[in-house]
Amino acid sequence: MLVKIERIKKYTDKERMADRTPEERERVNREVSRRLNTELTADSPIIKLFAFDMQDDRTVIGTDEAGRGPAAGGVFASAVCFKDKSRKLIEDLMVLNDSKKLTKKKRESIYDVILNNTINATACVEVAEIEEINILNASLKAMKMACDEVYNRMKNEFGLPRHKLIVFVDGNRYIKYLNYSQKFIIQGDGKSASIAAASILAKVTRDRYMEKLDAEYPQYNWAKNSGYLTPDHIKALDKYGLTPYHRKSFLEKHFAKEEQLKLF
Repeated sequence: MLVKIERIKKYTDKERMADRTPEERERVNREVSRRLNTELTADSPIIKLFAFDMQDDRTVIGTDEAGRGPAAGGVFASAVCFKDKSRKLIEDLMVLNDSKKLTKKKRESIYDVILNNTINATACVEVAEIEEINILNASLKAMKMACDEVYNRMKNEFGLPRHKLIVFVDGNRYIKYLNYSQKFIIQGDGKSASIAAASILAKVTRDRYMEKLDAEYPQYNWAKNSGYLTPDHIKALDKYGLTPYHRKSFLEKHFAKEEQLKLF
């Protein structure tokens, strides 16, 4: 049975979770645990993640990206909103955390739980556009696309007005041209349940995308390195050259160095 969780209290920006004393945070976490009807303690990581989101009196959408660093493949971003929460959902998401801190097996184990119990969207900006607008702008664009899709669904299904919404953005940048409130949260994928869930969706979706590209270009081992410049990827680049999925701007220094080495 799904249980809609009421807001604990409305707070001003100066009273957000990060600004409270350890005792105040402990009290809020205990209250979240009680309302979820769970035996988890207030210091449980999953309780802390959900308590962080529940400090705002608005509906929270969390967003995160995957694929800023690789030299091949598009950049993905997901947006997630937990409209309803239940004891079972919390228990099913016990391993929820920043996707980079979880094994592939653990990410896969909660991917469908997040997908089926949230309002969510995932967007991709492909290599050609990354090269045109740069990777930072491409990442922020993917986040905006995902957030807009989630908000439009919530507006259509629940009549949610803009002023009742806030987007928690992982990192230290705001999303350009977003038409509703937002707040960037440094290392947010380890603090916010919504951002952590978005990081899982983005990472798993992108890994599956790279596995498909690996079937087309198996010599680069993208199924394992996800397009990052690992030694095996660099070795394959030197042997086989670039593919249409490589971000050429990421590789200029490498190939310039190779050309310089040939002079000696």
